[in-house]
Amino acid sequence: MPDMSAPLKLGADCWNSYTDWPAWLAAMQRAERLGYDSLWAPDHIYPPNGDPYGPCLEPYMAIAPVAAMTSRPSIGLMVGANTYRNPALVAKMVTTLDHISGGRAILAIGSAWNEIEHTGFGFDFGDSPGERLRWLREALPVIRGMLDGKRPSAAGGHYHMQDAVNEPLPLQAHLPILIGGSGRRVTLRLVAEHADICNIGGRPAEVREKDAVLVGHCEVVGRDEREIERSIDVGVPTIRDSRAEAEAFNVSIFEGHGGAAPWANQPVGTAEDVFELLAEYVALGYHHLVFYFPKPFDEETMTRLATEIRPRLEALIDRPQGMAGATDHA
Repeated sequence: MPDMSAPLKLGADCWNSYTDWPAWLAAMQRAERLGYDSLWAPDHIYPPNGDPYGPCLEPYMAIAPVAAMTSRPSIGLMVGANTYRNPALVAKMVTTLDHISGGRAILAIGSAWNEIEHTGFGFDFGDSPGERLRWLREALPVIRGMLDGKRPSAAGGHYHMQDAVNEPLPLQAHLPILIGGSGRRVTLRLVAEHADICNIGGRPAEVREKDAVLVGHCEVVGRDEREIERSIDVGVPTIRDSRAEAEAFNVSIFEGHGGAAPWANQPVGTAEDVFELLAEYVALGYHHLVFYFPKPFDEETMTRLATEIRPRLEALIDRPQGMAGATDHA
């Protein structure tokens, strides 16, 4: 089971595109052996980087056997696209994932963004990001209600359910909901209203500003912001003994991912370089650091994050006292 009191959490988000099942499963199991606290699959059915028509495993089908073949980390999609599945079905699916994993599931969800997947598979993309956020706002009470053993109904502009039943209930008394995204006006307001975990991205200065917006929304809705665990998508890391070697290997990772262009401002360099960046997030109170690992699932970097950098980051943290965001959720 996850260590709920861990002062620092590392997450491994292993990309399910441009890989095969044996390599992907091996990466997930390696992350568990190294002590990663959460395992994630991106919710994509076309590769979102590089050639979009390359290989891609369906994430819920892929993560379910990983849940059965691991025993400790929390597990889920990072993040589920609300537009791809009916929210009542999502509640049922994540409940089943909770049973398969022995009570380790997290329901992570966002409003979705990748138009080519919607067009290719016939999913309704809506007219705007705002419309997709309205659909997410409709979906969240249905999901929370079903996870809590209620029988929610919905008759909004997009979803229509009648007394949706979820039996058996999750093993967890309160299966956590993570909302991904950092839109200041709507998404972070939904986090304040509904989420147990907030997941955002960005450089430290951006994170500081976004977090202040979240705190403001919590004040408006009467929520103690300390109830919300903070997690951060750090990016695609590469650690080597020299910056030049790390940068070259990072470029090769993206080239092998359907010819994708390398992302800028990634945690790439020596162990000291990466530690200094991550320490800034930790200082902001973001103690759940989620790393993207595309194939080849860089074993050296995954290992050095767990064995070299993690102890140094933990030494920066005074174990929180009485903070639900740091102690109550997977």
